[in-house]
Amino acid sequence: MLNPAEQLVELKRGAHEILLEADLTRKLARGKPLHIKAGFDPTAPDLHLGHTVLINKMRQFQALGHDVTFLIGDFTGMIGDPTGKNTTRPRLTRDEIEANARTYQTQIYKILDPERTKIDFNSRWMTELGAAGLIALASQYTVARMLERDDFSKRYKGGQPIAVHEFLYPLVQGYDSVAMKADVELGGTDQKFNLLVGRSLQESYGQEPQVVLTMPLLEGLDGVHKMSKSLGNYIGIAEPPGEMFGKLMSVSDTLMWRYFELLSFRPMTEVVALKAAVAAGRNPRDVKFELGVEIVDRFHGAGVGAAARDEFIARFREGAVPNDVPELEIAIDASGAKLASVLKEAQLVASTSAGYRMIEQGAVRIDGERVSEKDLVVKPGARHLLQVGKRAYAAVTLLEKA
Repeated sequence: MLNPAEQLVELKRGAHEILLEADLTRKLARGKPLHIKAGFDPTAPDLHLGHTVLINKMRQFQALGHDVTFLIGDFTGMIGDPTGKNTTRPRLTRDEIEANARTYQTQIYKILDPERTKIDFNSRWMTELGAAGLIALASQYTVARMLERDDFSKRYKGGQPIAVHEFLYPLVQGYDSVAMKADVELGGTDQKFNLLVGRSLQESYGQEPQVVLTMPLLEGLDGVHKMSKSLGNYIGIAEPPGEMFGKLMSVSDTLMWRYFELLSFRPMTEVVALKAAVAAGRNPRDVKFELGVEIVDRFHGAGVGAAARDEFIARFREGAVPNDVPELEIAIDASGAKLASVLKEAQLVASTSAGYRMIEQGAVRIDGERVSEKDLVVKPGARHLLQVGKRAYAAVTLLEKA
């Protein structure tokens, strides 16, 4: 095991904030494995690369000799995490939660060591806690403190309803840390309030407070919004290799470095060397190839990434993508827009009707894939490489109209 100072250097990679760093240093100095937890509500059946930012950090703790628990929030999932929501989130049924949880258990082993990873469910202790215990837990926090949370505060001031059960979510998440006696809890920057509730509750229950380590939210393919299935700007870890590789290639050259830092397992010294090579004239596309091969190999097996890269290159041999593709931002309605009209806005065709004709003729590609559906609708929150004919290209980020 590395000494505490060396471990801290490794653990700070990509981290947004550590509260408190002195506490983490003191815990590491004891020379015993720490108990690390990260919770995931099974609100959708598949994980995407945004989720893996936390799982990668769990893997790092694991590699340093610490004990890692992947906590499936089957109880909190039925409440619905209000974080970042301006409306009450719909609750999922028990059957939906259980079905999604089963898929998580198979997907996480693409990153974590199955022999050294503990999976737990927060329904285990929340069911035992019962109604009386939940009331006692609720007595540990005031409404005023809950309203310090930004999203609750905005909804309250804006006259938007907040259901009472939503106040229970941060309390239950915090109680998870009490039940698990966690030394460190990981979460996204949007989870900071909830993570600090856990730290506070541990003190109330006479435990040493956990260290909170927050990780940045990974931007999606649009380079603007958090990666999200609802925005359509995500890369699912169960997607086919070719689709996964193609989406990674659509990431902007600037955002690529963010993906290297948060998703790649390469040492940062190598990432810095790659960045220097691009600054010295190396084609960023070739470096992006290396990222794509690494990520696809991780989720589909060794050698699959190289095959996806070769297939991707072959698709573009017909008309090589130029290095000076224009970068555009186009605002469309939240419900989406017809591809033909987007082609016109991107000045790839003279009119919407011309766009329809080009699609019908098989002359239009999105991210290297030929489009055959004349009335195809594209959604905001995505970035696409559009091609009309052999020489007309545009890299278009679709934004939602204000």
